[in-house]
Order: sequence, then C-alpha cells, then structure tokens
Amino acid sequence: MTTTIERPSAATPTEPATSRRWELLGLTALLIGTGVAYIWGLGASGWANSFYSAAIQAGSVSWKAFFFGSSDAANSITVDKPPMSLWLMSLSVRVFGLNTWAMLVPQALLGVASVALLRAVVVRRFGAAAGLLAGLVLALTPVAALMFRFNNPDALLVLLMIAAVWAMLRGVESGKTKWLLITGMLVGFGFLTKQLQVMLVVPPLALTYLIAGPPKLGTRVLQLFAALGAMIVSAGWWLLIVEFWPASSRPWVGGSQNNSILELTLGYNGLGRLSGNETGSVTPGGGGGGGGSMWGETGILRMFDASQGGQIAWLIPAALLLLVTGLVLRGKAPRTDAQRASLIVWGAWLLVTGLTFSFMAGIFHSYYTVALSPAVAALVGIGSVMLWHQRQQLWVRIAMALAMGSTVALAWVLLGRSASFVPWLKWAILVVGVVAVVALLIPALTRGKLAAVAILTVMFAGLAGPTAYAVDTIGTPHTGSIVSAGPNTGMRGFGGMGEGRRGQRGMQLPPGAQMPAGMQPPAGLPGQAGQLPGGAEMGGMGGGMGGLLEGSTPTAAVTAMLEHDAGSYTWVAAAIGANTAAGYQLATEDPVMPVGGFNGTDPSPTLAEFQQYVADGRIHYFIGGGGMGGRESGSSAEISAWVTENFTATTVDNVTLYDLTQ
Repeated sequence: MTTTIERPSAATPTEPATSRRWELLGLTALLIGTGVAYIWGLGASGWANSFYSAAIQAGSVSWKAFFFGSSDAANSITVDKPPMSLWLMSLSVRVFGLNTWAMLVPQALLGVASVALLRAVVVRRFGAAAGLLAGLVLALTPVAALMFRFNNPDALLVLLMIAAVWAMLRGVESGKTKWLLITGMLVGFGFLTKQLQVMLVVPPLALTYLIAGPPKLGTRVLQLFAALGAMIVSAGWWLLIVEFWPASSRPWVGGSQNNSILELTLGYNGLGRLSGNETGSVTPGGGGGGGGSMWGETGILRMFDASQGGQIAWLIPAALLLLVTGLVLRGKAPRTDAQRASLIVWGAWLLVTGLTFSFMAGIFHSYYTVALSPAVAALVGIGSVMLWHQRQQLWVRIAMALAMGSTVALAWVLLGRSASFVPWLKWAILVVGVVAVVALLIPALTRGKLAAVAILTVMFAGLAGPTAYAVDTIGTPHTGSIVSAGPNTGMRGFGGMGEGRRGQRGMQLPPGAQMPAGMQPPAGLPGQAGQLPGGAEMGGMGGGMGGLLEGSTPTAAVTAMLEHDAGSYTWVAAAIGANTAAGYQLATEDPVMPVGGFNGTDPSPTLAEFQQYVADGRIHYFIGGGGMGGRESGSSAEISAWVTENFTATTVDNVTLYDLTQ
C-alpha cells in the first residue's frame, strides 16, 4: 500500500529562495542559541553531581572502571546505573583533563543534538515552522535546561529516546525492517544509560507501528519482535559480561544487595521504583491514595504540584489539547498516514510516561520529568502549526483559544508559587494571554499583517514563563544528587522537602519537615531527632565531609594528608557513602573507597573484607562521618564501629581521620 506523506516544509526548486534562507537562519539561530545557553557558565557548577563525577574521573584513568562504571579506579563498587552515560564524559576527561568543562560540555552538546534531532523529526512531516517551534520549546523547557547542563544520565537518555522515535517513524514511512532494528538498538542503548526508564517509550513505539506500519499485520508483528531482539542484543551484551564476570575480579554492582546486575535491573532500578519496595533505598516509597512520603504525593496531578510543576507542566494541558485536535484533523487519513503516526507516538509517550511518573510509589525526583520534555515540545510544535493552517474553521479557533487559555492560567499558578521571582511576569502573561485568546477567536486578527502580531502574542504568552525559569536555571550553579530547575518554591528535593535558592542548589528542609526515619540532625543544629529547623541543609551534613546528597569539599590540609605517599596504597582512604568519598577522590585524583555505595547500605565491602584490606596495607585512612548524617547500617555500621574501636582519631579541619596503617 502506497501512502502519500504531507511534508509542507520540504523546500523544492520552485520555492522562493527567501523561504529556504528563512529556514536556514531559523535553524542556525536555534542551534547556536541552544549551544550558548547550555554551555554558558558551566564552570560555576563545580563537580555537579559528585557521585557521577567520581565515576567519570575513575573511568578516565582506568579502562576497567570505564567499562563497569566504577566509583573509584581501584574498582571497589560501581555506580547504581549502567555506564553508557559516563563513557562520553570519561573520554572527554581523559583527553582534556579533570575539570568541570571537560565533564559538562559533552552533556550540553547532547542537549543541542536533542534539539536538532527533534526539530528534524518534526520538520520531515509538518514543516519548518513546526520543527523550529518544537526545538525551541524543548530548549526552553526548564528541566531540560537543567539536565543538559548536569552530569546525570538523563541527557543521553533523552537523546536516545528521540532517536528511537526518529527511527520508528522512518519505519512507518518505508515499512523496512532495518528501521525497526535501529529502533530496538537505540532503546537498548537507552537501557545501558538508565535501565528500565527507557522502557516507558517502548509501548508508544510498538503501538505506533502496529497501527501505521505499511506491511500486513502479521509482518508488522514479526518486525516488532525483530526490534525486540535488537534491543536485547544491544543491551544484553554488557549485562551478560557483568553477570558472568567472576565476582572476585570485578567491582560490586552498586545498588544491589547480592552483587547482581539483574537484581539491580529488576529491583532497585526496576519494579521497586513503581511499587516503592526498594531494598537498599534510603526509605520505602509510598504515597498512594492521597498520602505522601519523602518522594512526594502520588496522583493524577503530581506533574502539576509544587515540586514538578515549574519543571515541566507549563505546556502539558496545551499539548494534550493539541494532540486531540490534531488527531481529529487527521481522522480520515489512511491508516499509514505519517502525520497521524507522529501524533500517536508523541501523544502515547506523553501519556504513558506522565501517568507512570504520577503514580509510581518509589524513588522519584523532579528532574526525572525531563523525559516528558520531547513529547510536550513535539506536540506543541506539531499541533500549533496544524491548527494554525486550519484556523478558518470555528471549532479549530476555539481549540486554539482553549489551549492558549489553559497555558496562561497554568503560568499564573506556577509563577505564583515563587512570588518574589519576577513578580510582574505573571501579570504580563495574563494581559498578553487574554489578548492572544481574543485574537485567536476573531478570524480578521489572524489574517494578513495582523497574523504576525497574533503569532508573537501567542508565543510570548505561552513561552515567557518557562523561558524565565530556564534563564534562572542557566544562571544558577547546581550541585548535589537532587537538583531542580527555576526559583525556589519551597517544595523540592525529597518529595515535599525544599531546596536551597542560590549558589549551590542542594536539598533544604522547610520548617518542620520530616527527615527519613533513622536520620539524625547534624551536631550543633537545634531540633529533635528526625527533624531539622527551617533552612538547615541535609545535603552537606558534616560541613566539608559531605553526606548522603552532597559531595565532600576537602581542605588543602586534608587533601595533602591523603596525597602523601598515595602510590603505596590501593585506596588513599575509605569513607561511608559514595558522595562522602567522591569529593576526596576528585581532589586527590586517587581512589577513595565508597563503603556501602551511594546510600552506604550496600553490603560492600563486608567487615571481613575491609579488615583484610587493612591488614594488607591497601587502605591508608578511614574518614569518619558521612553516609546518611550518622545513620549507618549493615556492613557500613560494622566497619565504622571496628575502626572507631581499634584506631586513633585525628581531627584535621573538622574532618575526623583514622590512620589505618598505625
């Protein structure tokens, strides 16, 4: 069956040269502007997420650490994710040396590539205007501006998911199996980036091809199984190597309790994220039925609450309205219509991922919402242009006005949550938004020279809010394991817990906020156990020693002690928790053992193994404190107690050190 695909943007020899120049100038401005915005001031974020920075440093000096994603070059334990997102940054650091720019510029370039690829996918089927608008919306989404300037795995994950949609839509056009195989391969690479999160895009991909693929149904099903095979191969090779590599000669699989990558995949990073039953996590999840936990309340409005709303929600209602209207406009098109297939895949992506994030009871952070940004951006770009071309119809004008009105109303709510942040902006959006709604409803105001004015009015009302948040994000350094975009709304970090405003955006507790069970306030802070007074930070407990969420910041004196005779030891030090260990490792560029992994709860090493390392003279110092603000369990608690009982403490710049060679 042959399908005619509408490509209103495709330039032909008969089109005016000015149109082609406009498209080229628009694309150039979009990509250069995105690149400048994402690279601007990156050095201010220091090591960003020290947990991953330490693994990047380790991978830059040890190919074994590079392959496994080890936290230290001596390969004691890995990070709690597969290593693909670390590989590009480790190679950059290997070439350019250990510094913030070498680590974060590759992430920014992934952002530029994501914007360019999304624009290309949309342009192919809906024209230059739709593609540029989709790319612009993605670039200005606050959480995207955050994660493409940070060293978490999400930047690469987003690019790979967009690429998977690109390949699938090419398959819808041609019906060739090779495009399905490429789709599966890209999803597999996404698995090696952030494990099961990439699977959220699989149902939209499969559904789209089942509906719109050119071959007969049986052939389409077989092609999808071939894509599944490609996905398994592209992800499984690394999993099999790790699983069957002798455990005695590879690092412990961080985040697992039994040193198994399969356990990590299905448990801590898999089904546990949905159910909240995450062995080794800081605290159980939950929060269904209107309840809450340290990960926040679950429910249909979760993406709009004070923690997530400013990150991603600005255009979600408009995207959904434009999706429905676009599907209606393509209602009589052939089954294989590529424009409708595009709407299906982006719409299903938004719905599946958004609903999963809304109801998952396990670990959830606001920056996860970056996975929604390509779908929202694509639907806004596609739907806006589709409806604009059909604006002579009354019902289409009403749909556009509803989308505009919902966007303005939501911007008013979101900006109102940070009253001190550009207080005039919500009023400007309200006034301009009302004008835009009226203009969209009156045909005469969307024709001729007035059409350009109407478009500019709509774009300001729709994009001013997220743009302000994105600019604020770009101008503010971000460090720590939990970060969020935009100004402080008092509801960030762990579920409802707040976030520091300026300088280093770590996690901060509002007055009376509850800490996870078993955690204690740092010494010297008032308040009862399990609580911190307003403004007390949990991320950097113990000052320069670091803690659960913030990396350590060692002084010159401490760094000099660790570097002394460093070549004589496998690890210059050991510390409870990966973030505590990370800062010392980044300062010395020598291996520091993160006892217990990220949370300090992984059973690696055991007390017996640690004692053997000490007996063999492989560890120089043990750094006291760290972990979860004094909360230790299992092997970490046993090791800490044994060191305290058998070695003498020395305090240097408020850091407690135990010389394990004495």
